[in-house]
Amino acid sequence: MRTVTSPSQRRLPLSTGLALSLLEWGADDAARDHTVILVHGFLDLAWGFAPLVDHGLSKRHHVVAPDMRGHGDSDRVGAGGYYHFMDYVADLASVVEHVGRARVSLVGHSMGGSVAAYFAGAFPERVHRLALLEGLGPPQDDTPPPVLVQGWLRAWKRVRESDARTYPSLEAAAERLRGGDPLLSDELARFFAERGTVALPDGSRRFKHDPLHLTRGPYPFRLDVAESFWRKISCPVLLVEGAESPFRHLENLERRVACFASPERVVIDGAAHMIQRHQPAALANALLQFLG
Repeated sequence: MRTVTSPSQRRLPLSTGLALSLLEWGADDAARDHTVILVHGFLDLAWGFAPLVDHGLSKRHHVVAPDMRGHGDSDRVGAGGYYHFMDYVADLASVVEHVGRARVSLVGHSMGGSVAAYFAGAFPERVHRLALLEGLGPPQDDTPPPVLVQGWLRAWKRVRESDARTYPSLEAAAERLRGGDPLLSDELARFFAERGTVALPDGSRRFKHDPLHLTRGPYPFRLDVAESFWRKISCPVLLVEGAESPFRHLENLERRVACFASPERVVIDGAAHMIQRHQPAALANALLQFLG
């Protein structure tokens, strides 16, 4: 994989007592007053944006990509804790506070898009530009809350009582990634497997994310709640879709889009949901034009 500039990596202590791992490009250039924060999606990690950053983003901006709590090299919540969605928003607020320069723009993919949009709706004065990469939320969840809570508690118990899945080799972990993403190249699959797993003493590999993420949470996605945040966003918004992604057929998509004031919309050919992996050059070009 081509690498233009290697990021620095550091840990950022949060007021919650957890610490997040950050990848950072352009940190030493004080003249770059525009910080672009890249927020990854579910079960991904900061390194997932490396191909995108390599296509020019780091030449122009101060770029930061955190591993969200329980992902990558960031802290897990620990015994007795759980990953509630607004916890990610609180973590992003800490990242903005501690590393954001005069202007802060957010780029969020999938779950990270929801996190970024919630922050931008809660603190519209702090966000200069917002780009959502298929980040308009999941389908509306009509499961009765009591049923959700029952399943959540059963799954929580099951995960705590079982060992995390392992893979016999790095290549097996890469094959697992390719199996869930047919458009992922062999080179990038190995790159993400290497950075997204830890090597165990017997030579096997385990993905870094907390297995607790694989449980379904107790709170349903509420479209009306998401809309209340989206309508408060005051900065320019870019909505990016992958031409081959099933999320282009998300229910109530146009209703969701209508919550933003005059958003720009871009469709990236040759990409499915993981746009930053499938077409990093095309996505970088769209972001560079949007971010200015």
